Amino acid sequence: MVFVRRRRGLSSAIRKGTMMELHQLRAFREVAQARSFTKAASNMYCAQSTITGQIQGLERSLGTELFHRRGRLPVELTSAGTALLVRTDRIFQAVAEADQAVRGLNRGDLDGRRRQPAVALSGRGQSMPRQM
Repeated sequence: MVFVRRRRGLSSAIRKGTMMELHQLRAFREVAQARSFTKAASNMYCAQSTITGQIQGLERSLGTELFHRRGRLPVELTSAGTALLVRTDRIFQAVAEADQAVRGLNRGDLDGRRRQPAVALSGRGQSMPRQM
């Protein structure tokens, strides 16, 4: 019997409903770069209330504030916000790589190289590349 060890962090985050969502991270990154909820909303072609809701949901799921809000002054990242911002670039890079890999598989590419289709050998159940 084989036992599979579960990663506690991921499964407990899913059970608790504390998983970050990509649209929240996009909104977070845009606010951090623009230093303004209003400018971020304009850049993302949506309402400011939408951005505010996404950030509040993200803060609620993480259990901490990500921005210091000071009225009309530009927002500033908290230490938690700074830590998250550093990681968002890696997150979006990983998402882009996953997207590219899956799309490549759909085209028959693996690691950027074209693979030849396999054909089954009669009676053996093994596969060999088809000669072209």
